[in-house]
Order: sequence, then structure tokens, then C-alpha cells
Amino acid sequence: MFDKLLQVQQQAEEIKKRLDTVTVSGEAEAGKIKVTSTGNKNITSITIDESFLKEADKEELEELLVVAVNKALAQAESVHQSEMQAASQNMLGNLGNLFGG
Repeated sequence: MFDKLLQVQQQAEEIKKRLDTVTVSGEAEAGKIKVTSTGNKNITSITIDESFLKEADKEELEELLVVAVNKALAQAESVHQSEMQAASQNMLGNLGNLFGG
């Protein structure tokens, strides 16, 4: 049983490493603001179109940054949940082996 627990821990680490290589993004104002994140929900970049930056006021920019960040984090959460669900199904499928099933 200890071997199975180690295997689960190793799978969790592998998922985390894989999610660090997954890139997702969120956009606002038709792509003029773009936020990129890893599947582990770490923001890696924020890009703001030069022409939009010249036109926008501080409040508008702040609001749209929040929108873009939240979209990127929602995408990251979706990818994260998919990976964890797949891993859980795999682990649950192997639980029968713990009990000689």
C-alpha cells in the first residue's frame, strides 16, 4: 500500500511539472490586453497594446487588466481540473489493485 501512495505522490508531482509547461491566456478589449499564465495559475506575462495604452485612462486599464487576469486564471483552473480529474480516474481505476481486486 505504501508503494501505491508513493506512486500517487509521484503522479501529483508529474502533473504539477506538466502544468508548469502548459500556457493559457486571457484577453480583454479585443486582445489589446493579454495575460498569459501556466496551468498552475502563475501569471507569466501581461501585454498591453501601445495604441490602447495611449488612449486608456488608469481606471479603464485597471478594470480591463482584472478581466484579462481572471480569464487567464479561469483557463488555468480548467486545465488544472482536467488534469486532476484524469489523474483521479486513473488512480481510482487502480484502487482495486490495493485490495487484490
